[in-house]
Amino acid sequence: MYQKKRTSPFTIFLRILFTACLIYSVVFIFQNSLQIAEQSSLRSEQVQQVVNEVAGTVGLGPFSLHVIRKMAHFTEFMMMGFWFMLCLRVYTQHFIKHISWPLFLGLGTAVTDETIQIFVDGRGSSVKDVWIDFAGFLVGLFVALVILMFFRMCVILFVHRHDDREFVEEEPEPQPQWEPVPQQQKEEEKSYDTSVEIEY
Repeated sequence: MYQKKRTSPFTIFLRILFTACLIYSVVFIFQNSLQIAEQSSLRSEQVQQVVNEVAGTVGLGPFSLHVIRKMAHFTEFMMMGFWFMLCLRVYTQHFIKHISWPLFLGLGTAVTDETIQIFVDGRGSSVKDVWIDFAGFLVGLFVALVILMFFRMCVILFVHRHDDREFVEEEPEPQPQWEPVPQQQKEEEKSYDTSVEIEY
């Protein structure tokens, strides 16, 4: 009878952790969309001040409030895509095969996020913001995918780290050594009788 493989406690822990992070990122996105215009603008101004201070230390900026808001949309959806890919990986080993699910849900979340803003006082929606959100989601997926591939390559190299010993060339078998024939034996072989007996 086929016995189902038992899930390790470490995998269960990662499932809980990544699922919780994914849910929190979605809730965080919708919470920001439910804020009225005054609250959203005030938070954006606070973020703008912090970003411009940090960017100024490396010679960048200053960034306008419009750019900050678009960067915020991009970043929050990028984090969602990142957690979505990690969450998908711990639930299935064939995560590339099921990549259409996060793509569909990421785009659906972006559309829902902009739709919510239609019904919030002072807020509005934009098709451009939908594509900015979805682009951030795709970048998050890609970053997580690169990290997963890197760790997978490291695991493969670690597991097969001793395989090169099997390809070491074996020592050649010793060839038979021909012993020299003694000189006396050579002379005996040469001194054979060449006389021919003739009968009359």
